[in-house]
Amino acid sequence: MCGIIGCVGRGEDTLSTLVAGLSQLEYRGYDSAGVALGGETVSVAKRAGELSALREALAAEPIAGDLGVGHTRWSTHGPPTDANAHPHEDCSGRVAVVHNGIIENYQAVRDDLATDGHTFESDTDTEVIPHLIEAELDAGADPEAAFRAAIDRVEGSYAVAAVVAGADAVFAARNDSPLVLGIADGATFLASDVPAFREYTDRVVYLDDGEFARLDDEGWTVTDADGARVEKAVETVDWDPEETGKSGYDHYMLKDIHEQPRALRQCLRGRVDELRGQVDLGDLGDLSPTGVQFVAAGTSYHAAMYGALLYRAAGVPAQAFLASEYATSPPPIGDALVVGVSQSGETADTLAALREASHRNARTLAVTNTVGSTAEREADHVLHIRAGPEIGVAATKTFASQLAALNLLRLATAPGSDARDVVTALRDLPGDVQALLDDSTARAVAEEFSDAGAYFFIGRGYHYPVALEGALKMKEISYTHAEGFAAGELKHGPLALVTEDTPVFAVVTGDDDLSTKTVGNVKEVEARDAPVVAVTDGQSEVGRYADHVLELPETHPTAASVLANVQLQLVSYHVARALGRSIDKPRNLAKSVTVE
Repeated sequence: MCGIIGCVGRGEDTLSTLVAGLSQLEYRGYDSAGVALGGETVSVAKRAGELSALREALAAEPIAGDLGVGHTRWSTHGPPTDANAHPHEDCSGRVAVVHNGIIENYQAVRDDLATDGHTFESDTDTEVIPHLIEAELDAGADPEAAFRAAIDRVEGSYAVAAVVAGADAVFAARNDSPLVLGIADGATFLASDVPAFREYTDRVVYLDDGEFARLDDEGWTVTDADGARVEKAVETVDWDPEETGKSGYDHYMLKDIHEQPRALRQCLRGRVDELRGQVDLGDLGDLSPTGVQFVAAGTSYHAAMYGALLYRAAGVPAQAFLASEYATSPPPIGDALVVGVSQSGETADTLAALREASHRNARTLAVTNTVGSTAEREADHVLHIRAGPEIGVAATKTFASQLAALNLLRLATAPGSDARDVVTALRDLPGDVQALLDDSTARAVAEEFSDAGAYFFIGRGYHYPVALEGALKMKEISYTHAEGFAAGELKHGPLALVTEDTPVFAVVTGDDDLSTKTVGNVKEVEARDAPVVAVTDGQSEVGRYADHVLELPETHPTAASVLANVQLQLVSYHVARALGRSIDKPRNLAKSVTVE
């Protein structure tokens, strides 16, 4: 979603610091950008489009100030225009505000303010906030009190930061949208995500819902809704700022794909006892659920589907629900565990589902990549996937690490007769992924089919979620129609869409009954002259009926899905590249979706 950056204490480097911070947040997805500098007066510059448009505007008309805030916007209320870009100001230009989230009662508040004589320049919900602050200032409140009173009037989700003329401080508040402080010597930062200021400090403070922050030359303070000071722990981020660079790769996505062996090693390190064939997730205690409900969205939902299959194979009833639909799902039964899967730990739909589960008196567990996230703080338990920072909007290495982590979770809470085999496969997985990356022919396949009108992906069992994920990646970054299906469902309608211009990617591993049935589905496709790409370990006969083969190392079925997914990631990447797409910043999408 939108990105926020703010800083105090950078002096004449304030503007360059804000713009550099925004560049570190581009991966979140955005369609406009802006900055506001404060001090005795407030100066604002903002532009629709890429960050380069803002840089050009600032080069033509520089602004100055000793503190400030910046923003990259992902449109919700109103199209991407200069007027709708953040920061937003009040009538007098004394206040500038940036905001992530949704103000649910903005129309009623806007109507009241308009009645009182306020005029509005944008279509956004955010613009009511600076006008509310202005009204409080006009009534005699000091800037901090005016900010707090304005926040008290709005309802919904928000991470808000504001500068006010004459106040040598940045004011901020959070509710259902992430906000983190960065604590450096002589300077203090705030942002929606750590990369925005990681160049300057590795010490962070995570704000909780309902908390306010003040950043000034004296440092920082956090208070609650009543104004009482809150003591916050200062934590250390354990990754290097260089991890957020491209490291010589043409795109962040390609870098993320190639970092999967390391990400998987990090996920597994210290958790797997290879000699005993066991997994130790000691921090979780003895969960041993009688049933599991997974809640997630997007790519994480495909991981959740995979996780549910793992548990069902171990004899534990399990279901995966789209987080946005969980409110209408059956309640957890008995001693069930509700697992929220979210890369960021801030996905609004998943947080809402976890809260619903808590209201139903279920135990909750967050599977996330982000230490200190809202999901971690609110869930009863947390399992970090340890993938490291992922900058590309399209999730790649985090999905692989989610699948590995869910294997660990299943083995730790519901060990079965296959535990030793799965542990062995997990141990070999980073090396297997590296071998695949070294030898993949995905680029040649992608370039041959880059002009296809649509793509189908099919698989059975553990490979069905991978087929869905393969289709999602193709849609996200190539903007081409793609669908994933359980292989047996092709004959129940989708075959009507199969033509010689519809490549079908079939994930087939092993030589069991599932693979035999999937080979039969491939024959159905072949009979209709559609090109077939088999993603396979060669144990079945599927290669005989395929136009191309993307090879996989032989391994346990649960690990084979991770390997197959890597091949499909590469295919999507190379198709998008051949089509000249904006791979790291696909249109209309954002990295962390913090609105419902």
